[in-house]
Amino acid sequence: MAQGKLKIKTKLPQNVKSNKTKKGPAVTKRNNRPVKAKKKFEESHKLKQIISKTVNKAVEEEIRAQAGSKPTLSKAQEAVAKFNAKKE
Repeated sequence: MAQGKLKIKTKLPQNVKSNKTKKGPAVTKRNNRPVKAKKKFEESHKLKQIISKTVNKAVEEEIRAQAGSKPTLSKAQEAVAKFNAKKE
């Protein structure tokens, strides 16, 4: 069983002002802060990937052509080549 007296909140008289101050937000926003748009970043990243893939593919084909031998493809590359040939 609980022992002791119940605590009752006391009310201040109406003529007394309370000293409660409102706290502002924890983090203040700066208006002059530059913020990058996320979509622009994603689009540029995708473009860079596409460009690097095409450049690497072109370089690989050029090197294989200079080597003069028939390109040896892995099993996965052969499967992709067959699939692409069927599309065309």
